[in-house]
Amino acid sequence: MSLLEVDNLSMSFADKKLYDDASFQLNQNEHMGIVGQNGAGKSTLIKILTDTVLPVTGEIKWQKNIRIGYLDQYADIPAGTTLIDFLHTAFADLYKINDLMNTCYEEYATNMDDKMLERAGRYQEQLEARNFYDIETEIERVMSGLGLNEIGPDHVVSEMSGGQRSKIILAKLLLESPDVILLDEPTNYLDTAHIDWLITYLNDFNGAVMVISHDYDFLEQVTNCICDVSFGKITKYRGSFKQAMRQKEERKETQLREYEKQQVQIEKAERFITKNKAGSKATMAKSREKMLARMERIDPPSENLVASFKFPYENTGSQNALHVEELSVGYSHPLLAPVTFSMTMGEKLIFKGFNGVGKSTLIKSILGKIPAKGGESTFSPSAIVNYFDQDLEWDNAELSPLQTIQEQFPTMMPRTIRTRLAGAGINAANAMKPMNLLSGGEQTKVKLAILELTPANFLIMDEPTNHLDDETKEGLKKALQAFPGNLILVSHEESFYTGWVDKVLNVEKLSLKK
Repeated sequence: MSLLEVDNLSMSFADKKLYDDASFQLNQNEHMGIVGQNGAGKSTLIKILTDTVLPVTGEIKWQKNIRIGYLDQYADIPAGTTLIDFLHTAFADLYKINDLMNTCYEEYATNMDDKMLERAGRYQEQLEARNFYDIETEIERVMSGLGLNEIGPDHVVSEMSGGQRSKIILAKLLLESPDVILLDEPTNYLDTAHIDWLITYLNDFNGAVMVISHDYDFLEQVTNCICDVSFGKITKYRGSFKQAMRQKEERKETQLREYEKQQVQIEKAERFITKNKAGSKATMAKSREKMLARMERIDPPSENLVASFKFPYENTGSQNALHVEELSVGYSHPLLAPVTFSMTMGEKLIFKGFNGVGKSTLIKSILGKIPAKGGESTFSPSAIVNYFDQDLEWDNAELSPLQTIQEQFPTMMPRTIRTRLAGAGINAANAMKPMNLLSGGEQTKVKLAILELTPANFLIMDEPTNHLDDETKEGLKKALQAFPGNLILVSHEESFYTGWVDKVLNVEKLSLKK
């Protein structure tokens, strides 16, 4: 049974076409992965399906009375709301029914009207059918599965990090148990154990799922069909992610063979026309001209845009790069046991640990952006540090990437900036688009391009792979491996750093959280 039908969908922004005349269906029990490069239009597709954005043309038909759950990371949450209060809002309709039931019982106790007792009984049946009396158990199960117990039920949402906020919004969505779940990069802020829990949850989920992700291992385990968004088309494939990619490659090879075969026919016809235009075979030449004019041309297979990076290196004469001594970090109270480590010239270090344990706080304390609660961190006097902050926040999100960089580097020629943005995978159209209209992956690429414009000998990068497609991650990995200076990296993707970092600091073991 079809839960969603998308017909003749076209979407574009300014001069950039995302897709044209796209059609596909989402059926009952399908778990669909949505894949494609950064900027291909994956998040825009979800926004179109949820009526957040209107397409240029096309029809979106959901089955009537279907409940759709959407992971909206920008949801408006009232000030002062705690984690546990927010999760309880997933059951707001049930609490209303419970209030109605209690009102009926109160009225019955006052006037002994049997109709009130009957109505209360019907309300209670609804509550029991939807497991109202197991709400607290279900909340605890989801909190435990997604690692929210480490944050604490009374933690105020407005005081949470972006990653923590994303996790609680995901938790609320799962607690609502809709008919269709729409997820946009759900694993970005999850640790391995929590990703494993989410995989089990989705595999046990009886409804339909649409999930955008660049975590291909995750997609392989939770999907049974794939929509590939690329080069202005949306193509649906049956099977797992790996099976879909094999089908895509076979399709590409077939298209290439047909293109090459047609090019031979075209060249042969054009040679005949050129040779016989004015001779005895002019009529035949004219006929072949008409044939070429009517011919439906086959396009060559398109290639993915490959981003590449190179972080300029400023030489340092010091062998000692960084020394951290008994550094205590936190806000109202210490998050970690005192931290001590040192780095010598050229060493690369990874910070490991579950989200919210204090990795970003440790980095900001080392940089002096957050006052330490004790101890000290000392860089070499010749250290030049470049820092990548995982939060996608801009002083003015209305500015384009080109304008943003021009503000930071006013003497830099626009052509130089465009060249660097293009190298990072930002095309000419997106270079002129307001930052708040770019996808998370495109904004991350802009931040990486900015880092490339300042020479340094010490890079500190906090979750730089969030939002990035696989090709861009590979380009970033190569650049970090080639960088001759120091690196402190925070990443939840072991496949990104395994085999080339020199040291590992397991921040989780230093945690003071109970």
